[in-house]
Amino acid sequence: MPVLTRLIPSPVVVDISRGAMDDLAGLLADQRISASGKLAMAISNGSGRALREKLAPLLPDADWYCVEDGSIDSAVRLADAIKGKRYDAVVGLGGGKIIDVAKYAAARVGVPMVSVATNLSHDGICSPVSTLDNDNGRGSYGVPSPIAMVIDLDVIRDAPARFVRSGIGDAISNISAIADWELSHRHTGEQVDGLAAAMARTAGEAVLRHPGSVVDDEFLIVLAESLVLTGIAMSISGDTRPASGACHEISHAFDLLHPARSALHGEQVGLGAAFAMHLRGAREESGLFAEALRRHGLPVLPEEIGFTPEEFVGAVRYAPQTRPGRFTILEHLDLSTDQIRDAYADYAKTIRS
Repeated sequence: MPVLTRLIPSPVVVDISRGAMDDLAGLLADQRISASGKLAMAISNGSGRALREKLAPLLPDADWYCVEDGSIDSAVRLADAIKGKRYDAVVGLGGGKIIDVAKYAAARVGVPMVSVATNLSHDGICSPVSTLDNDNGRGSYGVPSPIAMVIDLDVIRDAPARFVRSGIGDAISNISAIADWELSHRHTGEQVDGLAAAMARTAGEAVLRHPGSVVDDEFLIVLAESLVLTGIAMSISGDTRPASGACHEISHAFDLLHPARSALHGEQVGLGAAFAMHLRGAREESGLFAEALRRHGLPVLPEEIGFTPEEFVGAVRYAPQTRPGRFTILEHLDLSTDQIRDAYADYAKTIRS
């Protein structure tokens, strides 16, 4: 009988530990990613400078590039700067914006990318997608997944707690996204990749049900692993479906309708996921989401991130336009503005009780 298997795109190495960043050069050499130490290091103009001072003596053959922002223009500028210099890898050292810029630039010049995350704000740290600002707002660009993932728990602890908590919302939202994927399978025949769904759902459940908090190393490890697994799940499926459903459509709507006021990605998708579960009639699960979000200091109502209920209703109404062709509970119900307003009033009443 023939043995049928498939290759799963995933990092060669994932190091989540205290002090992991200090041995970056050794890790890349041991894994044959960069024996020469010839690296293009992408950092921010802010916190990246302190990390450069710390790591530069340990990476004497690396060149350092400051990234201005998380835009497609910055990604192209970085690619142009490193083109033709024969680097072993591009290292994105920072938060989600820096890593997304580095992923895009590395893909553009055809070299591997190493993700060194300094916070855990969302699952982009290990995903095959770069989310970058452009002239039309924000776009998602397919890129190869990072060849290596390094998460230093000592550095994560120094990040603003709000950014770390944001990753909790993103991880938990996987469960709602998988429910949307399965809904689409039932109603449109869209194929569900069982392995990708299993990995994304397991990652979300691990964070949802963990009793710890962002002050515990054990919880930070579970959160980091969940974000990495989510990125791999997206690589397996070939798109963002395992981690993006109505929850992300609502978040994208906030970003597009209120670009100057939008909250952190994980804050918005966590709230969107709790509401989406309510819409599909999964009241117990919606309550469990809200309980976990509250316990970690994340918003469960739009007022908690500076939006009025009416603005939330408007975002939900607009949300399906952000991902044409994607089928979620929002497209399935196709609610009018008044129906969304009534559903939100019921959700808010349930959450407050």
